[in-house]
This record gives sequence, structure tokens and C-alpha cells, in this order.
Amino acid sequence: MVDRLYYTDSFLTRFDAVVTDIRLVSRTGGEALWQVALDRSAFYPTSGGQPFDKGNLTATSRNGAVLEVAIDEVSEDEQGEVWHYTTKPLVAGTEVQATIDWQRRLDHMQQHSGQHLLSAIFSRELGAHTVSFHLGEESSTIDLNTASIAHASIERMERIANEIIAQDRSVSIRTVSREQADALLAAGQLRKLPEREGDIRLIEIEGIDLNACGGTHVRSTGQIGGLAVRSTEKVRHGLRVEFVCGLRAVAAARRDFSLLAQSAAALSISASQVPQSIERMLAETKQAAKDRQKLREEIARYEAADLLTKAFTHGGVHIVRHSFVDHDADYIKVLASKLTSNAGAVALLSSTQQEPASVVFARSADLKFSCGELLKSALVELGLRGGGSSTMAQGEVPHSALKTLFDRLEATARASTLPEA
Repeated sequence: MVDRLYYTDSFLTRFDAVVTDIRLVSRTGGEALWQVALDRSAFYPTSGGQPFDKGNLTATSRNGAVLEVAIDEVSEDEQGEVWHYTTKPLVAGTEVQATIDWQRRLDHMQQHSGQHLLSAIFSRELGAHTVSFHLGEESSTIDLNTASIAHASIERMERIANEIIAQDRSVSIRTVSREQADALLAAGQLRKLPEREGDIRLIEIEGIDLNACGGTHVRSTGQIGGLAVRSTEKVRHGLRVEFVCGLRAVAAARRDFSLLAQSAAALSISASQVPQSIERMLAETKQAAKDRQKLREEIARYEAADLLTKAFTHGGVHIVRHSFVDHDADYIKVLASKLTSNAGAVALLSSTQQEPASVVFARSADLKFSCGELLKSALVELGLRGGGSSTMAQGEVPHSALKTLFDRLEATARASTLPEA
């Protein structure tokens, strides 16, 4: 089995190894994908919420020819073998010189150690335990077994984390037997253990946390470089906390500041005035929407009165059939309500602003038929969907099918001329 060098030294970025196995995974067109196994490796495979390392392998033949292959993915199989993915084959028994992508490794160490620290603080201060962890490309998340945490408490957890980072406490690795780990668990020094036998690798943040983990970590909290909580979100089983550490925190802060500066410049105000200005604009927008709705209602009332004077009348029922190019679906619904607020009225309206057209079929409360059932039946025959209540129904139809649909619905409306008892 492979000797995992990162278990004892996460800062190791160059090492020598021997190829022990190679397998062809797939071949697409002219490009093949190979799995390479080594006798020893510092490449971290995707596991425990942490993504894989990247890097390269260099092999030198007896005649001095050099072959360098990129490692773009690393995984672990069920037997515990670590596989390095490459598009160029190597020969079993070949000695290789390996190099880890240090920037990616450092980034992952900062995020993972930051997660241990943040999880420990949430657990210690609030009794909120981490149930899952994900290290993403731009940010990381932990899911906590609690429904909600006040914003002020989130800020306090972030502040405590950064205080501990500034203290530069040691982060150490140690391996213990299963029996020793069980004893630590029983003593309350460990919260949980993996369900496997054999030695257990522990990561300890001095005075803060002791956790079973197989990932790569920094050597002191100062190397985490800073931690920022980006957001919280309710999820199915608790609360998700998004955070960034180290250089990611710097990049996120820079992006946020740039966006804030752009917003302030667009509004011709200072950055500190942006929240207040946005609140004012939202209030104005909300009021404008209310005013617009009132105006639409008033216009619809006058337009309904005008349409009723031109409506076809059959057996005392006024049938208004009209298509609008300049009114949207929301407006024709309001208009239909105004029309059918009068006794003995049927509205067959459509908006042809878009394809397909929006259709509203409505009737006064004193008429007998069900608009929902009739429209649904007519649309089904056309291979379309729609429906609604007995007094108002909606759907969408191609412009080319509007006349056919309206003819059928109008015929039904004409057949119903008696008011309900």
C-alpha cells in the first residue's frame, strides 16, 4: 500500500517515488486517461470534504530523455490505493520525481485548518456541532446541527477565530492507536471517531481542538492568515455557514470593496451611504409599484366599461372577446376581473406581446359554467396545458391557435345564458 507522505508532512512538495501500477481508464478520440499508482506519494486524494492536489511527475529514461506528465486529479479507491490521473502513460518500475502545486496545497491547508478552528469555536461557544464540511473552489462551508444563529453571534465566532489565528497557536499531527483514540473519546477530548480499525491520525489546535482527520493542515493558526464568514443559509438539517480563509479572504474582501466602490460611484455617494441609499430606493420602488398597480386598476376599470359597451350580447350575457398587443398577462387578468365584476359578463382576453400568447377566460359569479374545466378541456385538445377556478382560468397558446380556442370558448359561453339559481 502507498506510503502517504502528507500524513506526517503537509509542507512536503517534492519527493521521489516509483511507479507501481498503471491503468488505462478511458480513451476519448485520440486522448487517453491513465491512472498511475506510486509506492509513496505526497499527493492528497479527494476525501473528507477536501479536494485533491495537483502537480506533475517527471521521469528520466536511461538515454536521458525527460518525460513530464501533469497530475490533474488524484483519487482513492475502496482498497485504499491512491491513483494519480494523467494523459500520458508511464511504465511500472519507473522512478519519478514528483512536484506538488504549492499554491493549491497551501490554499487547501488554510481552508481546512480554518474549518477545524471555526467548527471548534461554534461547538465550544454555542454547542453547535459540524455535521459536514465542503471545501469549494471559491469558498468553503460547514453545516451545523442548529436551525439558526443570531447575526451578532456569527460575528462573535468570526472574531474569536481571528483572535486565535493572531495568537499563532501550534497545529500538530499525531497518530494514536484505536484503543488510545477510544479512551480520548470516552474522556470527552474527541467528539467522534471514524468507523474503522487501526491507528487514528489526529489534528490538534493547541488548547482549542482535537479531531480525527486525514487532511493536510498548516503548522500554526497564524498560517491560516485570517477567516471571514461570508454568509449563513438554512438547509434541510440545520444551518450552513460559508467562509473563506487566508488569501481567499483577501480576494473576497477586495471583490466586495470593488463592488461597493462601483455602487457608490454609480449613486454619486460615499461607500458608507450605500446601505441607507439602497433602503431609500427600495422604499421608493415599493411605493412606485403600489402607485402603478392602483393606476392599472383604474385604467382597467375605465377600459372594462368601454369594452362592455361594445360587447356581443346573447341571452343577457355580455361576451367580451379581445386580443391585446400592448398589454401584458398581468394586466389582462386585472381587466378580466373588472369586466366580470358586472353580472352576466364573460371575458375572453389574450396578450400577444410574446409567443405563446397568454389567455384569460373569466365569467361573472352568476353564470353556471366552469372556466377552469372548459379551458383545460379545450387546451388538452390542442395539446396544451392550462386551467384555473370556476370563475377564472389562464393558459398559454400559440398565436396561430388563438382563434380556434376563442371560437370554442365563445360557443360555450353563448350556450350558457341562464344565471345561477
